[in-house]
Amino acid sequence: MKYVLMFIETEKFAQDFEAMTPQEKAESLGRVTNWLTEHASKLRGGSRLQHPDTATTVRLDGSEPFVTDGPFVEGKEVISGFQEIEVEDLDEALRMVRTWPGCPIVEIRPAMF
Repeated sequence: MKYVLMFIETEKFAQDFEAMTPQEKAESLGRVTNWLTEHASKLRGGSRLQHPDTATTVRLDGSEPFVTDGPFVEGKEVISGFQEIEVEDLDEALRMVRTWPGCPIVEIRPAMF
């Protein structure tokens, strides 16, 4: 079954990461790379997203489409990346995510196709 993991950063996570030394940042990114390598056989695609201030949102719930800059809501949490995985079931996805060494929140959602 396919799931999409959405990696969600918080303001505190971003501040903590920014305060790290270059070596600490490299070590942190190394743990993420190791996790991706460890689970490579189940990864089907994904990407880190650019900063939320590069987002454009189109609202289609009014009489006319309404385009705004930035994420859809003012938020202190933003989706920073995603990864499609193919695993047996939600339990296997949960086992994978429990060892994720990056941002503090991961949303797991089944993919339709």
